Amino acid sequence: MAVDTTARPSFLRPLTVALVLIAVLGLLFGTSWWTVVAAAGWGPAGLAAGSAVFGGAALALPILKILGQRDHDGLSVAGDVLLGAGWVLFTCSVAGNVLRLALSASGVEQAGRITAVAVLAVSGALLAWGHFEAMRVPRVEEVEVTLPRLGPGLDGARVVLLTDTHYGPTDRAAWSRKVTGVVNGLGADVVCHTGDIADGSVRQRREQAAPLADIEARLARVYVTGNHEYYGDALGWLDHMRELGWEPLRNHHVVVERGGDRLVLAGIDDATAHHSGHPGHRADLEAALTGADPSLPVLLLAHQPKQIGQAEAAGVDLQISGHTHGGQIWPFRYLVRLDQPAVAGLSRRTDRTQLYTSRGTGFWGPPFRVFAPSEITLLVLRSPVGTSS
Repeated sequence: MAVDTTARPSFLRPLTVALVLIAVLGLLFGTSWWTVVAAAGWGPAGLAAGSAVFGGAALALPILKILGQRDHDGLSVAGDVLLGAGWVLFTCSVAGNVLRLALSASGVEQAGRITAVAVLAVSGALLAWGHFEAMRVPRVEEVEVTLPRLGPGLDGARVVLLTDTHYGPTDRAAWSRKVTGVVNGLGADVVCHTGDIADGSVRQRREQAAPLADIEARLARVYVTGNHEYYGDALGWLDHMRELGWEPLRNHHVVVERGGDRLVLAGIDDATAHHSGHPGHRADLEAALTGADPSLPVLLLAHQPKQIGQAEAAGVDLQISGHTHGGQIWPFRYLVRLDQPAVAGLSRRTDRTQLYTSRGTGFWGPPFRVFAPSEITLLVLRSPVGTSS
């Protein structure tokens, strides 16, 4: 009997996506609607107006995000702002409902209205502060890291880490120039960028990325890809970083020397690279360390902290990563932690291997940072037998 192998259209996946989207939007805006409108007792007119606002926001968000993907940066920014505002209002509403129940149990009149006003006030304050935090030039986070195998000639070596600049729909060319000014004031021996340079193509974000060409380092400027490069123009950004004078470390290493001692700077592709469809793109630490003197200390650039497993197995001394943004908007850090072994800061993994995770230099999507400040990281490397130079 012949078997019909003709592919039939399947509506299951798009239907599932649509249902998940509806559920997420319903939870995100429905919780806020209930807290700020329905449970507040504003009367029929208030209920109608509030329902229109929250219903319109739930409808507008996916439309703005979809249209924003078609080179409409203004619409993309509007969608990002709406997403960030919706998330903050949602988290405040969850806390607000606890407050409302407590007030009601205490016999406070109009507990719903008090809660609604409190939620709106706190949300507004967090969004204003969070926007300021996202748009300002990052503070310098200075961290000393002792590497037992680091030679004394490299004691005090200054490694600056930039990551997750996410040049995107919000034009931050002036911000980028200021970041370069801060970096150049740090006297870096090595400057690293651990990926997610931009959301968009080189053509779209060329002006924002241009100041990277002016960053100064005495020994090396090195770069690895992040997952967002593979959402768009990975090959374009790799070529463009070379044009700007940076060394892309695609499963590759370079050796720097100071005071007669040497350090291996290795880099691997992002963990998602093998799904990109670009031949040869995948995280391959073995290839990155091929030819390196095994007695030398290794500083590894890897976009995602969860790539630390490979680093531990290979005896890497220090991995530097980004990707997490420190959660960017609280309490998202707790969801990030489910996927990554670290969200921010320095952590020791084995007797030899350490991991530093940056909260990121820029921001993704919503122009807000709430309880997750951006950073320019200055790592001062220390030798246990150092003679600081």
